Amino acid sequence: MAFYKASVLSLLLSGIFLLGIRWNSFLHDQGILSGISRDLPSDSLKNLGKAKLFDVKPPNATVNYEEYGSHQPVVQKDELLGGLLPSGIDEKSCLSRHESVLYHKELRYKPSSYLISRLRNYEALHKQCEPHTELYNRSVEFIKSGQYNGSADCSYLVWISYSGLGNRMLTLASGFLYALLTNRVLLVDPGFNMAGLFCEPFPGVSWLIPPDFPLINQFSTFNQKSPHSYGYMVKNDIIGNSSILPPFIYLHLAHDYDDQDKLFFCDQEQSFLRKIPWLVMKTDNYFVPSLFLIPTFEQELGNLFPEKETVFYFLSRYLFHPTNSVWGLVKRYYQAYLAQADEKLGIQIRVLETGTGPYKYVLDQILNCTMTENLLPQINQSSEPTILNQSTKQRKTIAVLITSLSPGYSEEFRKMYWENPTVTGEIVSVYQPSQEEHQHSENLLHERKALAEMYLLSLSDKLVTSGWSTFGYVAQSLGGLKPWVLYKPDQNRTAPNPPCGKATSLEPCFHAPPYYDCKKKTATDTSKIVPHVRHCEDVSWGLKLFDQNGEL
Repeated sequence: MAFYKASVLSLLLSGIFLLGIRWNSFLHDQGILSGISRDLPSDSLKNLGKAKLFDVKPPNATVNYEEYGSHQPVVQKDELLGGLLPSGIDEKSCLSRHESVLYHKELRYKPSSYLISRLRNYEALHKQCEPHTELYNRSVEFIKSGQYNGSADCSYLVWISYSGLGNRMLTLASGFLYALLTNRVLLVDPGFNMAGLFCEPFPGVSWLIPPDFPLINQFSTFNQKSPHSYGYMVKNDIIGNSSILPPFIYLHLAHDYDDQDKLFFCDQEQSFLRKIPWLVMKTDNYFVPSLFLIPTFEQELGNLFPEKETVFYFLSRYLFHPTNSVWGLVKRYYQAYLAQADEKLGIQIRVLETGTGPYKYVLDQILNCTMTENLLPQINQSSEPTILNQSTKQRKTIAVLITSLSPGYSEEFRKMYWENPTVTGEIVSVYQPSQEEHQHSENLLHERKALAEMYLLSLSDKLVTSGWSTFGYVAQSLGGLKPWVLYKPDQNRTAPNPPCGKATSLEPCFHAPPYYDCKKKTATDTSKIVPHVRHCEDVSWGLKLFDQNGEL
């Protein structure tokens, strides 16, 4: 009898235990247990690997509970982004390629069928001409011998890794678009960190230049005065006096380029450059807007991007997939601190000062912007308590994600919302992933954190960025967000009035465009040539792509 009772009791306890497991799993999938993560303290990314996280259903995941038995729920997703991305790439090798769609908002715009077709054609071309194929080896021989017979099966654009991470992403996208327009294969200088930051974007091939490429040791020495520089050749009339085509030409398109270098953006020069099998490019400019001013490319660009200001929006989602190490930083931070908030506000702060800050005039500008534009709730600084009719569960939660080299700005925001209640009862939490104080572009861990923060900002519902900042340009375009742009402060260190303005385009700004009419051969305002290329909101002399009516 005792044995029988023991058996019944054992079965009963086992049933309760199994029921508890299923109930706990259900709560996880409903996002209930994950709400506990709201109360986790803000910390730096270095502690994320130690955090024990609850399961959080990504914001854009559609869960099919009918198929949910003892297994995880099936997540419905358009991981190929409407055909923008190629299929057949191993998921484990690059998780972000397959999972980012679960965190980003749905595509606001659909890629054109023509863009999708051209990308598939480019991938086939890259496979045919990739490093160490017979066609590639044949083209490399032109460089080694210094002789070119005028006929090449494959033509290439070599991108030199140069400047900070935001600049590199913008220029790499610019280079890829130029390669697409001219039927060239893009090869990427890995520099210090590119392989540790981004997955390979093309299926089954590499876009990285192999270490035995004959010019790789000269990349750091190329400049305007290099004999192989196109501007130098034009200036010294080397091209006009020779019937022999060089096997490669260096294109200097950095911020300090001169009038001869800028001839790259003229149709006549493009006709000549098309004959050269190897073009080697160094730039820190997002030069896409000026490609739209070259008549030869006009029709093709119109077919690729019917909505003009979606260029970097699509190219960034196509090219830049963070490695698993970077993606882990993004997911862990998002799930720990941001996932359960009703609203997420990103604030990207870039101060063009030699010190680390924080600076009061910058803080005043950000507060003025966020309060005036109703991006953050007003605080009650009176001695009278705020009486609310809402329960804690009914009160809106706002997560503020601040990225800055200085920890001081987030500390001031956190202090303000800790010491003062909001007038309308919102619960505001302030987070800052890293606090590096200084930029270290050659440090892989530093750049992994920077890339993770760009992606975290792009997951915001609303975004505030610093004018002139390429970091902010990347974040806004990845997320398809039109940010509130903080205008550059006055030279006397006073906050501008107004402090910020809403951007009317998703696109980054070309900071150093040419002002030259190639047909008339005279200086001109290149923002007046076509309606969709106009001056930027944050850099008055820069160029930027807009839809023709200025709004999307």
